Amino acid sequence: MVKKVSGKVKDKWKLKQWLTVLASPSFGNAPIARVPFTDPEKSLGRTVETTLYDILKQDPQHYSFKLYFRVDRVEGDTAYSVLSSHEYSREYLRSLVRRGSSMSDFIKDYQTKDGYKVRVYCIAFAQGRMNSSKKHAVRTVMDRIIGERAASLTYDQFAQEMVLQKIASDVYNEAKKVTHLRHVGVRKSKLLSKPQIAQTIEPLAPSAT
Repeated sequence: MVKKVSGKVKDKWKLKQWLTVLASPSFGNAPIARVPFTDPEKSLGRTVETTLYDILKQDPQHYSFKLYFRVDRVEGDTAYSVLSSHEYSREYLRSLVRRGSSMSDFIKDYQTKDGYKVRVYCIAFAQGRMNSSKKHAVRTVMDRIIGERAASLTYDQFAQEMVLQKIASDVYNEAKKVTHLRHVGVRKSKLLSKPQIAQTIEPLAPSAT
């Protein structure tokens, strides 16, 4: 015979609590989501997707910028995050492609001032055709400016300048001397690694003789 299990079945959903996920400091620690949890430790590493418009609520074009924040630390019912990646939406990227124009795409890994390793995808569209030498010259400008900004900024500062296209603006102003450009942007970024926390080792006390 099958024994009947006595007692009430627990509703696991009712047992869950809610975490308010905050964006990283570079985006004003703005609340971006509320997520359910049972164990705060299991929420670490969880990724939350949002758009730049949902954070700034200014320019409707910011809907085209997707941001992904990874939960890095939990205190009470608040989760603090770090920007793990960002990218143009597919629709926005497709809208930039036009007949009769050339594209120069550049991808490289950089290390920020505070030791974060980031993969940066920068893109430039010309008003007309670019030959290989001009494409190379544009990529050289991208590499130099992005490298300089990464070396001089913390990751939070660098992430802000990437997403808000400050770095792209600097590239455009320099690269337009090479050829006629209609768009330059950091179309995507990806956080590859965080700096290792150095452990302080206490020196051994001299042994008594």
